[in-house]
Amino acid sequence: MKKLLVFSVLILLAAGSLFAQIKKGETVWISSKSADLKASTGFFANTTGSLRMGDKVTVLQINGNWAEVRSVANASQSGWTAVSNLSSRQIVSSGTGASASEVALAGKGFNQEVENSYKANGNLDYTDVDKTEAIKVSRDDLYKFVTDGHLVTGE
Repeated sequence: MKKLLVFSVLILLAAGSLFAQIKKGETVWISSKSADLKASTGFFANTTGSLRMGDKVTVLQINGNWAEVRSVANASQSGWTAVSNLSSRQIVSSGTGASASEVALAGKGFNQEVENSYKANGNLDYTDVDKTEAIKVSRDDLYKFVTDGHLVTGE
């Protein structure tokens, strides 16, 4: 039951971040550990570069769940990235020893109130989450899986 509660809260947090509107012309920050820049929209589009958490970008245009962005620090670095990689709130390291994942969660709305709610539910075991996050699948293997299964590639 506790796992279901934790999972439900995480889904609600993720859904909430999808409704945070990113707009054309806005300056936003990369909120994931790294964000690939693509030549066009779609997960399997060619990667032209990469940005890191906290990098400041300008939104050039929006196309569904994709945003074309340009790095503020390096105007020659631009491309498409998933809107979920962006935050209208500045992402900065506080120097308090927070991990990159914790900083990303904070940027997406995970705050002290949510953390206190988790703590009130007793000890939570994230071993399975850590194992799942450690799984690495190559882009080629993933593409083969998607196409062999006749799934939508998102392009």
